[in-house]
Amino acid sequence: MKTDWQMQQDVMAELKWEPSVHAAQIGVEVKNGIVTLAGEVSSYTEKLNAEAAAQRVNGVKALAVEMKVKLSQFGMRTDADIAESAKNILGWTSSLPADAVHVQVESGWLTLSGNVEWQYQRQDAADSVQFLVGVTGVSNQIAIKPSLLAAVVKSDIEAALKRRAAADGKTIGVEVKGADVTLTGTVHSWSDRDLATRSAWGSAGVGKVVDKLTITY
Repeated sequence: MKTDWQMQQDVMAELKWEPSVHAAQIGVEVKNGIVTLAGEVSSYTEKLNAEAAAQRVNGVKALAVEMKVKLSQFGMRTDADIAESAKNILGWTSSLPADAVHVQVESGWLTLSGNVEWQYQRQDAADSVQFLVGVTGVSNQIAIKPSLLAAVVKSDIEAALKRRAAADGKTIGVEVKGADVTLTGTVHSWSDRDLATRSAWGSAGVGKVVDKLTITY
C-alpha cells in the first residue's frame, strides 16, 4: 500500500501530466489516503480536469477540493452574457425537451433548474454549459420526475450491476426509497465506483443516488 508521501508525489505527477492543468498553481496534501487539492485555477474546466486527474491515481480513497476559480481578464463575462449563452446551448442540446431547463447566473456561478425524465438529460445539461467562458461553477438542481415503482427500479439496477460490474456487482447493496437510491458495499477502484453510480442513474425515475460505497485496494 502506498504511503501518503508516495500518493502525494503520484498526484502531483498526474497533475503535471494533464495538459489542461497548470499544476504549479495547485497544492496537494494527503492524509490517510484522502487527497486535498488547493490553490487557484483560471477556469471551471481546469478545476474539473484537476479533480479528474487526482481521481485517476491508484490508492486515492477520497478527494477534498479547496481550489478556487480566479478568472483572467480575458475570461471575464457579465452574468447576462453567460446566461444568454447557456440558454442558447441548452436550446441546441438534442437530448433536452424544449424549455425544460432554467438558467440563473450570479457572479459567474451558473444554476440549472427544471424537470427532466432521465439522469442522462440532467447530466447533458450540466455538461453542455460547464465549458462556457466566464463560468466559475455549476449547480445542477434539475429534478427528475419519478415514474416507476421502487421494486422495479431496484431490480433494474441490480440487473445492470450484474451485467457490468462483474465481481463488484455481488458486493454492492441497493436500497430504493421513492426516487432515492442508496448504494452500499465495496468496490476496488474509482472507475468501478463510477460504473456503479452510473448504473444506478440508468434506471428511469431515479432522482437521487446516495453513494456510500467504500473503495478497497
